[in-house]
Amino acid sequence: MQVADLMNKDLQMASEDITVAEAVVTFAEGHIHGLPVVNHRHQMVGVLSTSDVLEAAAECADAEERNALFERTLVGEIMTSRPRTIGPDADVKNAAQQMLQLDVHRLFVEQGGELVGVIAQSDIVRAVATAKI
Repeated sequence: MQVADLMNKDLQMASEDITVAEAVVTFAEGHIHGLPVVNHRHQMVGVLSTSDVLEAAAECADAEERNALFERTLVGEIMTSRPRTIGPDADVKNAAQQMLQLDVHRLFVEQGGELVGVIAQSDIVRAVATAKI
């Protein structure tokens, strides 16, 4: 089975110049845990995960600093740059191995330099649980 068979093509993205608070709203509304971050040319430049936000919040000394993090910090300042990617034709087993080796929960799927989807650990678990794999 190939990555293209399981990947989610309905991607929500974040601009690198929105605030962390705006990204958190997208997480909540979309029931997602990671957003590809794009620049003004719509090229993927990073990924913002709920873990990135929690780690940044944990470093804040007090509530005032945490509030500033959410309201004044831009996504581009705390995102993980160089997101991990995979091609749509790659084998799902290869995707799972990469996620384990890289300790990531998702791989973004690129074809010809264009972002076309995302495959997450939960997609693979769902496929195994429903006997698709």
